Amino acid sequence: MLENKSILITGGTGSLGKELVRRILKKHPSVKRVVIFSRDEQKQFQMAQEFPDSKYKMLRYFIGDIRDFKRVLRALNGIDYVIHTAAMKHVHIAEYNPMECIKTNVLGADNLINACLETSVQKVVALSTDKAAAPINLYGASKLTSDKLFIAANNIRGGKNINFSVVRYGNVMGSNGSVIPFFLDKRNSGILPITDPKMTRFNISLAEGVDMVLHALENAWGGEIFVPKIPSYKITDIVEAIAPDCEHKIIGIRPGEKIHEEMLTKSDSFTSYDLGKYFVILPQHPIFNLNEFIAHFSAQKVEDNFSYNSADNTEWLSVPSLRSLIKRNVDPNFKLI
Repeated sequence: MLENKSILITGGTGSLGKELVRRILKKHPSVKRVVIFSRDEQKQFQMAQEFPDSKYKMLRYFIGDIRDFKRVLRALNGIDYVIHTAAMKHVHIAEYNPMECIKTNVLGADNLINACLETSVQKVVALSTDKAAAPINLYGASKLTSDKLFIAANNIRGGKNINFSVVRYGNVMGSNGSVIPFFLDKRNSGILPITDPKMTRFNISLAEGVDMVLHALENAWGGEIFVPKIPSYKITDIVEAIAPDCEHKIIGIRPGEKIHEEMLTKSDSFTSYDLGKYFVILPQHPIFNLNEFIAHFSAQKVEDNFSYNSADNTEWLSVPSLRSLIKRNVDPNFKLI
């Protein structure tokens, strides 16, 4: 699929962007070009040390902001596929700086869509978040709006050979700003702050996130929101896995934070299908023949009023399995202290 293709990754210096680059360069050495589009020159400089030009001639770095339409348009010159990961992602920062969040997550998405429609881009996969499902914070609301923009973009493509799809998942284990690296850093203090002991979260590894993005890139027909089937964990089990002897300090949930994550709501269920490894939420009026889609993927309609959330999940991570995953995915030197 990627042979002799050019790919642009917005926000490509982030945790997922770097893992995508690592996978693409390893598994698809015949890729024509991989362009990293982001606004942080220091992160690009650091990434270039890890992936030197002398070894990876197909890798390019492009400084720019998703808010700048002309720069986005220039970056898309000659690009076949786009993976959109750029976003403001911290809930409390978005709450405090609402218009900055909207400029990046909503207006930036609109810039990218319009620029793709003016160039030769064939496929776009945009990353979403569980917080876009029944959002209670601005970050989630901005990503829901972004999702709607990407899905609706399929309706205005005209005769162009392009489709847009979305990938939605929760916390990536070990990603920047996530709870596990935070607890690993805090455990030496002897006190771990817990927002709410009832809290649950979905868990996905970086490798699984990359698998899902590449699956969407290869299999999307246009207009899908892909949702992974992944296990949940209790926040108290994460604490037990990382630092069983630490004192627990209950600090209360932060503004805009949920007790449980939700990725597929009851309202979504009426247009949602089970594809086996993933769920998919389809638009009410897909651009393709629904019966052909169902037959092609052996898709099974989910029950009406079905929801998929971290509290009611059927698969859970135990304390020993969490420790194993932390060692494998976050810190190879992890051990109890």
